Amino acid sequence: MIIEQLIYECTNYNTKAQEQLYRLLAPKLFSVCLKYSRNYEEAQDNLQEGFLLIFDKISQFKNKGSFEGWAKRVVINYTLQQYRNQNVFEIVSENIPDIENVEIDDENISLDFLTKIIQELPDRYRLVFNLYVIDDYSHKEIAEMLGINIGTSKSNLARAKAILKEKIELNNNYSIKKTK
Repeated sequence: MIIEQLIYECTNYNTKAQEQLYRLLAPKLFSVCLKYSRNYEEAQDNLQEGFLLIFDKISQFKNKGSFEGWAKRVVINYTLQQYRNQNVFEIVSENIPDIENVEIDDENISLDFLTKIIQELPDRYRLVFNLYVIDDYSHKEIAEMLGINIGTSKSNLARAKAILKEKIELNNNYSIKKTK
């Protein structure tokens, strides 16, 4: 069944079509959930709840852009909503080093290690880091999505980079240098 047909069937609450759509998109959307969740179990919960929301709002998809992109946005927004009322974005007074541009010398760092240390970041840093670095949102967009100001987004990103730099250097003896 092609994606357009699956979407149509899902708007009519066809459970077989929902299952097919789930099987088609779950692996990609789970990787999104992993980026924004604290751990594997939370990512599984966010995926399940995200799909319930996708199926509930599927009639709002207007065939502008890809359905996968729309579904990804729904899952990201759902996951971020879990943090909005937890005060994870409060401004913390910290000494944040200037590491605007960081380059890792050794390209052999495993994806598993990077995922692990990103997931270990405090919520406010992990979410801003993923939105800015991985998903290419601007600080303005991030501020709007998270209900914070642009300065908070920038400082949370800087702190996330500092923590990641530290973890990479301490745990794996990789050297990191500033770029121009």
